Amino acid sequence: MRDQITRRRVLQSLTMLTAGTLIRPGSILAAGPVKDKFRCAIVGDWGTGDRDAAAVAGQMIGAHRQSPLDFVIAVGDNIYPNGSGRYFSKHFEQPFAQLLRERINFYAVLGNHDVEQGRDDQRQYPLFNMGGKTYYTLQQGDGLVEFFMLDSTDFDSAQAGWLEQSLKVSTARWKIPIFHHPIYSSGKKHGSNLELRRKLEPLLVQYGISVAFSGHDHIYERVKPQQGIHYFVTGAGGKARRGGTDLNSPFRAASFDDDNHFMLIEVDDQQVNFQAISETSKIVDQGVIKRA
Repeated sequence: MRDQITRRRVLQSLTMLTAGTLIRPGSILAAGPVKDKFRCAIVGDWGTGDRDAAAVAGQMIGAHRQSPLDFVIAVGDNIYPNGSGRYFSKHFEQPFAQLLRERINFYAVLGNHDVEQGRDDQRQYPLFNMGGKTYYTLQQGDGLVEFFMLDSTDFDSAQAGWLEQSLKVSTARWKIPIFHHPIYSSGKKHGSNLELRRKLEPLLVQYGISVAFSGHDHIYERVKPQQGIHYFVTGAGGKARRGGTDLNSPFRAASFDDDNHFMLIEVDDQQVNFQAISETSKIVDQGVIKRA
């Protein structure tokens, strides 16, 4: 009850309109009249509260108004500089006010900046919908998709055990992990997290994962399939690192580092449609992943 009251008060306090140019009509994925379908936005490394983040938010509200979003997934570094609750209003509630007024829920995982002042502010924050947990699952549709929201800032044996058990019992047709630190990345700043890859990749392969999303490197990248898995890096929701991609990387299938961006995905029984969209409405990558 207290969380519901807090959430209501926060929403009532949102008065600032989001800036940014809306996506051109007809230029984005449009959901058809299919009941068993799910559509969401994915954004990473976005919690700056500045003009770029507001422009990305404007593109997201444009996408929602063309074809409603079920929710938004935040892949970490949600609140700069250190994840503290004192920045929630300026760095999230104000630039994303229109989406919040449309009652679009955000579901977050933690990034390295988010935990600098501890985890409690964000995991207890009603508008990030983490339910007091640092890792959890989200189910959508009648067994259509289950998101496994991981805490890659502390992927210990307890979390690994929880993930394995959760993957084992899941009956979802699509199982999609979300985590901040990429295990494959062509980013010059950070690149692939090899320690996390060692712990995480065997589970993803064993349980038939087809697609996974992360952030951390402030670029967009679609990685060449690794052991059958399509990895995406979507880490430029507010702090693009221009020129931050190693164009000679053996992992890179497609990339974009000229501007900030977010992603749209649309999931049905047979495939995942994806688009990466810049803050100026340019579609920088798109495609389809078929279910094995």
